[in-house]
Amino acid sequence: MSVYRKEWQAFIPADLDSVWEFFSRPENLDNITPKDMKFEIISDISGKEMYEGMMIEYKVSPILRIPTTWVTEITHIQPKKFFVDEQRVGPYTMWHHEHHFEERDGGVLMTDLLHYRLPAEPIGSLLLGRFISNKVDGIFKFRNEVIKKYFPEKKIQD
Repeated sequence: MSVYRKEWQAFIPADLDSVWEFFSRPENLDNITPKDMKFEIISDISGKEMYEGMMIEYKVSPILRIPTTWVTEITHIQPKKFFVDEQRVGPYTMWHHEHHFEERDGGVLMTDLLHYRLPAEPIGSLLLGRFISNKVDGIFKFRNEVIKKYFPEKKIQD
């Protein structure tokens, strides 16, 4: 039974208040998820800041465009420092995703730490391990590129 661990970092050239405001609004997930995943938030969360215990239901098509229900719970929050989402219903046997925010060098260093387990182990890892690993990496790579559109580099004026 393998638990996979992944970590990504992105430097966001913005103030912590703005970065936290963006990431603490679950509706922004739609903006930072690859379009080919057909991500759709089902829960009525528009305009709501996340809180501990918040349940968010999505429809997503991560593999072969097959739609699946995914429900996550926001389990821990320390405002402007970190929050954790955990899968309650969905394609993984386990999904624990930590989002950390740290002011650094005139911006924010965002660190994502993900632990997940595939279903139907050990066959799940043999058949889908590398594919899922690459898919997850692609999602975070996409997200980190899109974030640059929301938080562009500041130009130094002469």
